[in-house]
Amino acid sequence: MSSSEIYLILNYLLQAIESWWWIVLPFILWRPFKFFYRWWRIDEWLKKQKMVLLEIKLPKESLKPIRAMESVMAGLHGTTYHPPDWWETWIDGQIQLSLSFEIASIGGKHHFFIRVGTGYRDAVESSIYSQYPEAEIEEADDYIKYVPQSIPNKDWDLFAADYKLLKDDHYPIKTYPKFETEREVKEEKRIDPMAALLEGMAKIKPGEQLWVQITAEPISEIPLKAWIAKGEVLRDKLARRPEKPKQKPMIREAAEILITGKIGEAPPEEKEIIPPEMKLTPGEREVIMGLEEKISKPVFKTNIRFIYLGKKDVWFKPNFRLVLSFFNTYTTLHMNALVPLGKTFTKIHKHWFLPINIIRPRRHYLRSRKIFRNYIKRFTPFFPRGGGTFVLNIEELASLFHFPSKTVAPAPGVSRIEAKKQGMPPELPTE
Repeated sequence: MSSSEIYLILNYLLQAIESWWWIVLPFILWRPFKFFYRWWRIDEWLKKQKMVLLEIKLPKESLKPIRAMESVMAGLHGTTYHPPDWWETWIDGQIQLSLSFEIASIGGKHHFFIRVGTGYRDAVESSIYSQYPEAEIEEADDYIKYVPQSIPNKDWDLFAADYKLLKDDHYPIKTYPKFETEREVKEEKRIDPMAALLEGMAKIKPGEQLWVQITAEPISEIPLKAWIAKGEVLRDKLARRPEKPKQKPMIREAAEILITGKIGEAPPEEKEIIPPEMKLTPGEREVIMGLEEKISKPVFKTNIRFIYLGKKDVWFKPNFRLVLSFFNTYTTLHMNALVPLGKTFTKIHKHWFLPINIIRPRRHYLRSRKIFRNYIKRFTPFFPRGGGTFVLNIEELASLFHFPSKTVAPAPGVSRIEAKKQGMPPELPTE
């Protein structure tokens, strides 16, 4: 090929690029456009939503076991489940609203909160009253607005982290049946892991605050089916069950028949004298039973975080370990555990490449600001991107957030009521 012909071909190629370069842009920009459009529609929809923070004041004496809170969680799952359809998702920007279960110690006084959309308020109150009829539920001001919104600053500091599961979220964490709660008849002998957290929170001084937040969102049908199917595959793998042979594509089978002239026959099954289930150790059986129990109950997409903050003259940083020890109570190493999510932990480790350590204070500030904002907005860790969440069922959530009795958790800072306020009798004559 002569040089003139090569030049002519290159010239045609350049002309084609100049005329049609824009065709590839939709393929390149589609995903960013989809992301920002969805983010815009969600933001517009969230601006219209009204949320309410409900404070639950506990009765002075309550003999309800933690199992009662599992019934509450089941009711909340059903009443708040409202997955958007196609139009609501892409045109209105609607998302599934989440519940936020929060425990706050403000100057040593404990408060139990549930944040929910105003449209679900009555259903939430009914679910709680059904199991805790002597409790008192009141609308509360958001405690977050009573601290500077610019934390960390010259006067205030914080330490915070989101949490993740150590293993796949099909493995359960330690739950209340393992704490001997149900087996003990006498109230004073029952064990409640929340007692340690409340006792630690009671030591928080004026000028300090410790917040724990658990956001929970019911999972829609299609992702739920996929999650359960994955759990069943994992269960069969743990039980050492033989995998079902995958069916070959019809085209491949036809090609094999044409080439070999033989119709494919399934290989004979090898039968073992001892079934695989009989070879499992007691620990392996327990793991499989725990996995089956987890996928058998309603589940939530969950995020857990805590923030310990206060004025620098009274702020004692090691107090954040109160929360670490609380979540460590739910650890079972052969199943699952809750551990801090490294990407949101406000402790920035020094890097082996020394020049990077110059920006370490700035990284710490930005990470602290982000998790503080996410707590205020009740956002997931990497919002507006996905990720950072995991699946917990109603038994696990009830173990993490419930209303302990005064006998089991006698911490002095827990707000309790002597008697529930009653409304005016309907038969009372009025003018």
